Amino acid sequence: MTSTTSPEPRTPAAPGGDRPSTSGPRPAAEPQPPSDRQRTTLARLLLRPRPGPRRSAPLLAALLTVTAFCASDVVARSYPFGPRTRSVNDLGNQYLPFHTHLWDLLHGRADGGVLFNWQSGYGASFLPDLATYVSSPFALLVGMFPRDRIDLAVYVVTVLKLACAAAAMARLLPTLRPGRWWAAGLLGASYALCGWTVSSATYNLMWLDGLIALPLLCLVGGWALAGRRPFLGVGIVAAAWTANFYTAYMATLAAGLVLLLRLWLSGLPRRQGLAAAGRAGLTTVLGMGLAAPLVAVVYFGSAHASPGRFTGFTPVSPQDLLARLLPTTYSFGSPALFVGTTALLLALALPFVRSAPARERAGWTLLVAVVTLSMQWGPTQLLWHAFAAPQGSSYRQTFVVCALLVIAAWHALSYGPPDRRALAAAGGLLVLIAAVASGSDLVRPLAWPVLLLAAAGALGGLFLLGRKGAGRGSAPGAAPAPGAVACRPCAPWCCSSVRSSSRPPPPPPWPPDCDSGTWTTTRPGGSDGRSRPRRWRRPTAGPGTGPTRAGSRPSATTR
Repeated sequence: MTSTTSPEPRTPAAPGGDRPSTSGPRPAAEPQPPSDRQRTTLARLLLRPRPGPRRSAPLLAALLTVTAFCASDVVARSYPFGPRTRSVNDLGNQYLPFHTHLWDLLHGRADGGVLFNWQSGYGASFLPDLATYVSSPFALLVGMFPRDRIDLAVYVVTVLKLACAAAAMARLLPTLRPGRWWAAGLLGASYALCGWTVSSATYNLMWLDGLIALPLLCLVGGWALAGRRPFLGVGIVAAAWTANFYTAYMATLAAGLVLLLRLWLSGLPRRQGLAAAGRAGLTTVLGMGLAAPLVAVVYFGSAHASPGRFTGFTPVSPQDLLARLLPTTYSFGSPALFVGTTALLLALALPFVRSAPARERAGWTLLVAVVTLSMQWGPTQLLWHAFAAPQGSSYRQTFVVCALLVIAAWHALSYGPPDRRALAAAGGLLVLIAAVASGSDLVRPLAWPVLLLAAAGALGGLFLLGRKGAGRGSAPGAAPAPGAVACRPCAPWCCSSVRSSSRPPPPPPWPPDCDSGTWTTTRPGGSDGRSRPRRWRRPTAGPGTGPTRAGSRPSATTR
């Protein structure tokens, strides 16, 4: 029988003798291994810090600072939230008139100019006053307010400076040691709202520029240590000394001490350490040189100023000094060292954090103690004040000690919540401080219930935080912690002995003196809470290839 099915029509051949195309799916091409350049680029992208936590810490610190500062003024019914004025003493008699004259200069209504002011007495030079009181970039914001609301403009400038100081400290802390972003935000707010700020600097708002400058200058020191951002560092130094040279001088000394300690802790060879110190010194000199045209006017103008009433320096008693670490204490002639009970407890716990290296614990603890004692000795007290005896408050460098206390607290918390032994030792030291401070007249009866509630809340919160971390397999004292990358001191990309990241090691070139070809990290496991090892190793093909996962399929260059 003959089939009735017609044969399929043939597709005409394609020109050139090629085979006819079909409508069916083509077979997938075999994936090609990434090239060396692609692996290097991928490694650099993976090593780049995540933008979320890096930005969240400064934002949290600024938000907490602004909220707490404005809420306190609401409760106190202080201006602009109540009838009680803030324009008292120097704030009302000097700084508000200077900002008013700056408003006149910005709007072209001043009697005089930048060099001379006819509105002050029978006429006086204005450039030294400009460089001393209103040379901050924040002061230019008064031109956006009406002339009859200069007091409101000054308040807004004060709040903005506090927010910037908190954000700068929150930005600095993770560069010193990896840690939780929310902890950096909380400690940044503690620094901006320290006792020195609330009792002195908010009424001498030009000093707040030094509060901002100190963490920024410490950042510049870290860049000099790593050999990065030289031009930005010079600009920051110049801006700090232009904004307020007086507190910038104190902040520069403090940043220098922090840099020297970091150099000692880094364990760099002598040549590399001297090179880093030289870069930092050159950055500072160039920045001060850019600010010299304005600072030199103040220096030579102060020689023609009227002499004030200076008395010999008399240090406060140890009872009063320790009392200013506690809440609700106040005295105009003593250093306001309060940084919050939680930050104080963490700083006291640092010497007992066993997971931290002994040199790090000893270094930061000794730096805090030495700087605190330097405020009690006449020659070093004069050194902190640029060899000019202060008229009025004798402890204008107190914000330096507050910053060091916050940095010490950050180092204690960056290794995980302190264990029970460290918390017990910190609580014992706090009890000893309170016992010694009880002999001071600065401690009011209200201080004891406030201190008791704050200490109980801080200790309880840190204890619960430690138990929560231990339940996740990250018990305090473990080394390395989950997510930590152990690296050798010879690696230039790592500034500390442990880097908190689960990312692969850096792309080549590797340091020639590094004889270790494997980087090991740990990551949290499943429900059992155990850590799973994750390793990257250097390929055997030489320094031209990027890091690969151990046990993975070798690339074309390593086959």
